[in-house]
Amino acid sequence: MQINPIVAYSIKHLGKNVKMPDSTKNYCCFDKEKIDSIIQEKEAALPYIENVLKTTNDIRSVLDGLYILNCMLDNGVKGIDKMYPTLSRFNSTASPDIQVMLAGIYRKTLIPDAFGPLNRMMTMQIFYPNSPYFDPTEEIGGAILEYIRNYGAQKLYVS
Repeated sequence: MQINPIVAYSIKHLGKNVKMPDSTKNYCCFDKEKIDSIIQEKEAALPYIENVLKTTNDIRSVLDGLYILNCMLDNGVKGIDKMYPTLSRFNSTASPDIQVMLAGIYRKTLIPDAFGPLNRMMTMQIFYPNSPYFDPTEEIGGAILEYIRNYGAQKLYVS
Protein backbone atom coordinates (compact mmCIF):
# COMPACT_ATOMS: atom_id res chain seq x y z
CA MET A 1 0.00 0.00 0.00
CA GLN A 2 1.20 3.48 -0.83
CA ILE A 3 1.04 6.33 1.65
CA ASN A 4 1.58 10.04 1.32
CA PRO A 5 5.32 10.58 0.64
CA ILE A 6 5.50 13.32 3.27
CA VAL A 7 4.06 10.94 5.87
CA ALA A 8 6.49 8.22 4.76
CA TYR A 9 9.34 10.69 5.29
CA SER A 10 7.97 11.57 8.75
CA ILE A 11 7.86 7.90 9.70
CA LYS A 12 11.39 7.34 8.44
CA HIS A 13 12.55 10.12 10.76
CA LEU A 14 10.63 9.17 13.90
CA GLY A 15 12.00 10.50 17.15
CA LYS A 16 13.35 13.81 15.89
CA ASN A 17 11.04 15.99 18.00
CA VAL A 18 10.45 13.75 21.03
CA LYS A 19 11.04 15.46 24.35
CA MET A 20 11.90 13.04 27.13
CA PRO A 21 10.71 13.22 30.77
CA ASP A 22 12.78 15.41 33.05
CA SER A 23 12.60 17.12 36.42
CA THR A 24 9.86 19.49 35.19
CA LYS A 25 7.56 16.91 33.50
CA ASN A 26 7.12 13.18 34.06
CA TYR A 27 6.03 12.32 30.51
CA CYS A 28 7.27 12.42 26.91
CA CYS A 29 6.11 15.10 24.50
CA PHE A 30 5.44 14.16 20.88
CA ASP A 31 4.81 16.10 17.64
CA LYS A 32 0.99 16.05 17.50
CA GLU A 33 0.78 17.29 13.89
CA LYS A 34 3.08 14.54 12.65
CA ILE A 35 1.23 11.90 14.66
CA ASP A 36 -2.17 13.02 13.37
CA SER A 37 -0.94 12.86 9.76
CA ILE A 38 0.40 9.34 10.29
CA ILE A 39 -2.81 8.16 11.99
CA GLN A 40 -4.81 9.36 8.97
CA GLU A 41 -2.95 6.81 6.84
CA LYS A 42 -4.39 4.06 9.08
CA GLU A 43 -3.36 0.47 8.29
CA ALA A 44 -1.28 1.59 5.30
CA ALA A 45 1.25 3.20 7.65
CA LEU A 46 1.80 0.09 9.77
CA PRO A 47 4.49 -1.56 7.59
CA TYR A 48 6.47 1.70 7.58
CA ILE A 49 6.27 2.05 11.36
CA GLU A 50 7.11 -1.62 11.82
CA ASN A 51 10.18 -1.25 9.62
CA VAL A 52 11.48 1.56 11.83
CA LEU A 53 10.79 -0.44 15.01
CA LYS A 54 12.57 -3.47 13.56
CA THR A 55 15.74 -1.57 12.76
CA THR A 56 16.23 1.32 15.18
CA ASN A 57 18.06 1.35 18.48
CA ASP A 58 17.31 5.03 19.12
CA ILE A 59 15.05 5.34 22.17
CA ARG A 60 13.31 8.46 20.85
CA SER A 61 12.44 6.72 17.57
CA VAL A 62 11.14 3.68 19.44
CA LEU A 63 9.03 5.83 21.76
CA ASP A 64 7.64 7.83 18.85
CA GLY A 65 6.70 4.65 16.98
CA LEU A 66 5.11 3.04 20.03
CA TYR A 67 3.19 6.20 20.87
CA ILE A 68 1.84 6.37 17.32
CA LEU A 69 0.72 2.73 17.53
CA ASN A 70 -0.99 3.48 20.84
CA CYS A 71 -2.83 6.43 19.29
CA MET A 72 -3.76 4.31 16.28
CA LEU A 73 -5.34 1.77 18.62
CA ASP A 74 -7.39 4.60 20.15
CA ASN A 75 -8.53 5.45 16.62
CA GLY A 76 -9.60 1.92 15.71
CA VAL A 77 -6.71 1.02 13.41
CA LYS A 78 -6.64 -2.76 12.93
CA GLY A 79 -3.64 -5.07 12.62
CA ILE A 80 -1.41 -3.73 15.39
CA ASP A 81 -1.73 -7.02 17.27
CA LYS A 82 -0.04 -8.70 14.28
CA MET A 83 3.06 -6.62 15.02
CA TYR A 84 3.78 -8.50 18.25
CA PRO A 85 6.90 -10.23 16.86
CA THR A 86 8.39 -6.78 16.25
CA LEU A 87 7.11 -5.26 19.49
CA SER A 88 8.45 -8.19 21.50
CA ARG A 89 11.94 -7.03 20.56
CA PHE A 90 11.53 -4.48 23.36
CA ASN A 91 10.04 -6.80 26.01
CA SER A 92 13.32 -7.05 27.92
CA THR A 93 14.14 -3.36 27.84
CA ALA A 94 15.22 -1.61 31.02
CA SER A 95 13.78 1.69 29.73
CA PRO A 96 10.78 2.67 31.88
CA ASP A 97 9.55 4.89 29.04
CA ILE A 98 9.44 2.00 26.56
CA GLN A 99 7.93 -0.29 29.21
CA VAL A 100 5.06 2.15 29.75
CA MET A 101 4.40 2.46 26.00
CA LEU A 102 4.46 -1.32 25.53
CA ALA A 103 2.16 -1.83 28.51
CA GLY A 104 -0.33 0.61 26.99
CA ILE A 105 -0.31 -1.23 23.66
CA TYR A 106 -0.52 -4.66 25.28
CA ARG A 107 -3.38 -3.46 27.49
CA LYS A 108 -5.39 -2.51 24.40
CA THR A 109 -4.51 -5.50 22.22
CA LEU A 110 -4.45 -8.20 24.94
CA ILE A 111 -1.98 -10.29 22.96
CA PRO A 112 -1.73 -13.52 25.02
CA ASP A 113 2.05 -13.82 24.51
CA ALA A 114 2.60 -10.39 26.11
CA PHE A 115 1.29 -11.38 29.54
CA GLY A 116 4.55 -13.01 30.65
CA PRO A 117 6.74 -10.09 29.54
CA LEU A 118 4.44 -7.66 31.37
CA ASN A 119 4.93 -9.64 34.56
CA ARG A 120 8.69 -9.62 34.01
CA MET A 121 8.65 -5.83 33.52
CA MET A 122 6.64 -5.44 36.72
CA THR A 123 9.02 -7.65 38.69
CA MET A 124 12.06 -5.78 37.38
CA GLN A 125 10.51 -2.42 38.29
CA ILE A 126 9.63 -3.64 41.78
CA PHE A 127 13.12 -4.96 42.54
CA TYR A 128 15.15 -2.51 40.45
CA PRO A 129 13.15 0.73 40.03
CA ASN A 130 14.93 2.96 37.56
CA SER A 131 12.68 5.91 36.76
CA PRO A 132 13.41 9.13 38.60
CA TYR A 133 10.39 10.93 37.10
CA PHE A 134 7.41 8.53 37.23
CA ASP A 135 6.32 5.08 38.41
CA PRO A 136 6.07 2.66 35.45
CA THR A 137 4.44 0.02 37.65
CA GLU A 138 1.16 1.96 37.42
CA GLU A 139 0.80 1.36 33.67
CA ILE A 140 2.37 -2.10 33.72
CA GLY A 141 0.14 -3.18 36.63
CA GLY A 142 -2.92 -1.74 34.89
CA ALA A 143 -2.15 -3.80 31.80
CA ILE A 144 -1.72 -6.96 33.89
CA LEU A 145 -5.04 -6.30 35.64
CA GLU A 146 -6.73 -5.81 32.25
CA TYR A 147 -5.49 -9.23 31.14
CA ILE A 148 -6.78 -10.81 34.35
CA ARG A 149 -10.14 -9.04 34.03
CA ASN A 150 -10.57 -9.94 30.37
CA TYR A 151 -9.57 -13.59 30.61
CA GLY A 152 -11.31 -14.07 33.96
CA ALA A 153 -14.57 -12.67 32.58
CA GLN A 154 -14.45 -15.17 29.72
CA LYS A 155 -14.43 -18.04 32.21
CA LEU A 156 -16.99 -16.50 34.58
CA TYR A 157 -19.53 -15.56 31.95
CA VAL A 158 -19.58 -18.51 29.59
CA SER A 159 -22.38 -18.17 27.04
